[in-house]
Amino acid sequence: MTLPTATRLFVLLSAAAGACGALTPADVLILGNRNSSVSKSITEYYARQRGIPKDQVLLLGMPVAEEISRAEYDSHIAGPMASFLRKRKWEDRILVIVTTSGVPLKIKGSQGPTGTAASVDSELAALYGDLKGTPHPIPGPMPNPFYGSDRPFSHPEFPLYLVTRLTGYTFQDVRGLIDRALRARNRGIVVLDQHYPGMELGDNWLFRATLHLPKDRVLHEETENVVYGAKFVIGYASWGSNDKKRHERDVKFEYLPGAIVTEFVSTDGRTFQEPPASWVPGGSWENRADHFAGSPQTLSADFIRQGATGVSGHVYEPYLQQTPHPEVLFPAYLSGKTLAESFWSSIPVLSWMNIVVGDPLCRLAP
Repeated sequence: MTLPTATRLFVLLSAAAGACGALTPADVLILGNRNSSVSKSITEYYARQRGIPKDQVLLLGMPVAEEISRAEYDSHIAGPMASFLRKRKWEDRILVIVTTSGVPLKIKGSQGPTGTAASVDSELAALYGDLKGTPHPIPGPMPNPFYGSDRPFSHPEFPLYLVTRLTGYTFQDVRGLIDRALRARNRGIVVLDQHYPGMELGDNWLFRATLHLPKDRVLHEETENVVYGAKFVIGYASWGSNDKKRHERDVKFEYLPGAIVTEFVSTDGRTFQEPPASWVPGGSWENRADHFAGSPQTLSADFIRQGATGVSGHVYEPYLQQTPHPEVLFPAYLSGKTLAESFWSSIPVLSWMNIVVGDPLCRLAP
């Protein structure tokens, strides 16, 4: 597919701007679980593919469980990580933390707007402030100082770590994700599938995204129809299983290498255990037979299996305002920002329910 002249100019100028100050392997620390064989395999593969130095790989002894207590997080992850960074005086040097399958996913706690539950990754994002002498509160979310920024990510200007996770249902899924990230190119369309009655806020974000992208790079669905079978897709945002017109687990898109996905779904990152092939999201909350891992909702890992390179998710209910904002995410990504910068500039909060799956260094080359 040959891009129109106007779009080619947008891609070239944006990518040149995005390349300035782009993240590199020297900025990355990989965090793996030495008690998990799949974690060690992913850590080794990613470090080799991206040229991450061996001293920037940290294997800690952690529980092999998706959900852990706050005390376990502090003693097995946050505490040792803080000691590691302080000992090397790397608090500012490291900009990105990469977690893997086998590293605990979520921290138990109360839920609600001021709850104490959170994702491990979002808590690690807030660790920078803790190391700098400003401990963050545990109840509720805290503002993300990088949210909405179009500047290259750096320390100490932005006091957080960008945290992404290399995960999927299987090691093969994760290896595919990493390989696709290395082949990412700035081409294809962004599919924005709106229309969720009574939730105009999210639909407004999807509409506003169309205003910040080249018209020929967008497929915008404003009706009740669900988009199926889209081709040449580099980005996708929708209501997922909250869209009552959606009745399929796989929307059968043709994703390009580098494609990213986000959905307004409360629990799509709740697990990376694989459900039965017969399971279909979108069932009733009241009927437990419709659930998998405690919810009837879409799963982020499905998009990685289906060919996407990056996807956001939520381990518990985040509330709509705290989900990634597509009007920030896709313009940032198509302008040449890395996957990590694009997702975290679109998420308003830290110490909350959000996760980002993907290679943080993935960037759409011209």
